[in-house]
Amino acid sequence: MADQAEFHKKAKLCCHVSGCDPRIKPKKKQVENHILKHDPGAVADVNVSEVLREWRELPSPSSETQPSLPPGLSRSSAARPRNDTNFKGVTRIGMLWNPNDPDPSPPRKRGERESETGGLEVSDEDEKYIPQLKTRPIDHLQLVAEVKGIYAGLVMVESKCIEVDKAQKDQNDAKLNDEQWQALIALHRTLLHENHDFFLASQHPTASSSLRRLGAKYYMPGRMWKHGIHTFLDVLRHHLPDSLEHMLTFIYLAYSMMALLYETVPAFEATWMECLGDLGRYRMAIEDDDLRDREVWTSVSRRWYSKASDVVSGTGRLYHHLAILARPNALQQLFYYSKALSASEPFESAWESIMTLFDPLLGSGSQRSRLLPIDFAFVKAQGIMFSGKRSDEYQTSVTEFLGNLDNHISRTTRNWMKSGYYIGISNCCALLCWGKESSSFIYETIRTRRKSGSRKEDDEQYKNREIPDPNHPDNAKALEQARYLAEGTYNKVFSRFADPNILPYLHTILVFHRYLILFPSAMSLLETTFPWKLVSALLNSFLDSYHEYERIQSDEFPRPVKQSPRPLPEDFALRGLVWADKYFPPDWFSNNKIDDDEKYFEVASMTDERKERVLWLGISIARHGKWLLYDDKSHQFSVPSRFEQDINIMSVNTEMDMVSELNLSRASTLVPYLAGNKAMGKAEKGDKDIPDIEDSSRYGETSHLWTRLSHYAENFAGWCGCWCGRRNKHPPCTRAPKPRR
Repeated sequence: MADQAEFHKKAKLCCHVSGCDPRIKPKKKQVENHILKHDPGAVADVNVSEVLREWRELPSPSSETQPSLPPGLSRSSAARPRNDTNFKGVTRIGMLWNPNDPDPSPPRKRGERESETGGLEVSDEDEKYIPQLKTRPIDHLQLVAEVKGIYAGLVMVESKCIEVDKAQKDQNDAKLNDEQWQALIALHRTLLHENHDFFLASQHPTASSSLRRLGAKYYMPGRMWKHGIHTFLDVLRHHLPDSLEHMLTFIYLAYSMMALLYETVPAFEATWMECLGDLGRYRMAIEDDDLRDREVWTSVSRRWYSKASDVVSGTGRLYHHLAILARPNALQQLFYYSKALSASEPFESAWESIMTLFDPLLGSGSQRSRLLPIDFAFVKAQGIMFSGKRSDEYQTSVTEFLGNLDNHISRTTRNWMKSGYYIGISNCCALLCWGKESSSFIYETIRTRRKSGSRKEDDEQYKNREIPDPNHPDNAKALEQARYLAEGTYNKVFSRFADPNILPYLHTILVFHRYLILFPSAMSLLETTFPWKLVSALLNSFLDSYHEYERIQSDEFPRPVKQSPRPLPEDFALRGLVWADKYFPPDWFSNNKIDDDEKYFEVASMTDERKERVLWLGISIARHGKWLLYDDKSHQFSVPSRFEQDINIMSVNTEMDMVSELNLSRASTLVPYLAGNKAMGKAEKGDKDIPDIEDSSRYGETSHLWTRLSHYAENFAGWCGCWCGRRNKHPPCTRAPKPRR
């Protein structure tokens, strides 16, 4: 009952008129009677509904806590500040507010706000902001003293790490407990932190140029990696599997520190990228349980190496690391190893590492099942040339590769674009004997002229330097094998007219020969094996649909007109090679918007760009007038008389060992260009019966396609006859179709 009484008490309203505080039921009639009782003359002027609503919104006063009010002032008016002129409450003592009363408040100015105390604040223009806290700048002398102090502590910790790591290497059999491993990790973590402090201080924004060079002068990035990370990782690796958990802990610790340095010390970003790639490779190597984690860390490591190669593209060491991560793709491994040995700064250790690729293929139990037959044959031929082992199997491997190459390109179509420039670059590096000084007359000639900065035959440094004799039996054999493989590949690939999938390979080869033109002694060894006549005919086929002659006849590199540079996939593959470093403009790879995953992504517009590029290269070679000729009036390529020869389809196919129905059907494509009959080529180009480029009949395989269609017609009645009616180029099918089931 007490709770019910309390509920009814709270359900009533309190009168807020001065001197009156009874509780009234929240009904209109009750309020009207209450006002009539206290002020009979005010009922006519008061809106009872408004008064009732106002009373409901006001809080109920408490007799225990509410202070006494001045006489004549209601509690509702006391709830508002006195100086609030906008408050529409009781305006006169003893009188309720009437909505018809005028508003006494003046208009508020723009920018003024009402304060919590009821007054007006100053405008926004007059506001005073808190001033920035004072900082004490560090001067040059203080910064130098700070760097010296950090370096002194760093050297002490570094010496201790060297001592401890050496002791652990000498005691490989000694097992350490968890506390000892944690102490070693803490010691190396301290060294990493000291290095981090040193780099932050020496690369401070107010540091002088001499102070900024201290890191490079004292080889601090390399010392940090060697003594702080790499040596200790070797100690942990020797104690596997007992040290697995501690090795994982330290790898994550070192990775986070290197990532922090990559973000905060950009002066050595290429070094941090390579260190991050190495740590990712360590993490990948020790992962044996989860294949997905292994693939993730492989991808992480590959990404860091690729980013580093964009900064220092001529460093062969990075391509050596990428070759290790390319397993089990043998063709891609061969490409990266070849690039590591033929880069502007070759990595000599790759001479030993590349044998891990060749030895399984040259051994008695060759791992043939893992590779495609054509990839196995090509990589094995390269391995025989590189190592000199199993020379008696070289001819067999080359024959197998060339015999399957044409059909392989037809079958893989666009997928052969990447394989094309892999094969092209590998063959070009083989012609240079992979930069081996004792064997490569061509490479040594190029390297000597590059260092001397002169192209004259009588250059003193060139004359005094010992150049390998190209007629020496060992050198002559290596060069002859490389020329034989390259020549066979040229003839196979360049004979595929109207096939856009060979353009990356053609582009790569023309870049190589354009560079060799600068070195006549080297070019004289290769010019006779290159099919200049076939290349001129191939370039003429591209001119049928190209009419912007000013661009390809210009000396300037053909760049996009209205957009930023977008390198081709093979441009990234060529970048860093000794014979391609002067080919691209300086800002060609400056577009930072291209993600690492998009570098090797093919776009439809790249086909026309490649055609323009190879035409520009062809005209650049033709300016010398020795290997290719170009008529700027008829816009046609030709060759000098010494390379002029009657090339017919049968002779070309005989050289390529391809006397087959496939090549005979290709005659209609090759004859117009080889014979110089451009009109006939245009007529055939407009033939409606030629399918799209993805159709194998574009390359002269219509007879094989017809055989397959006839075979399918045995199970589908009526379809063969309908097809024969549409394809009037072929005789009607005489095979009787089986009845429909």
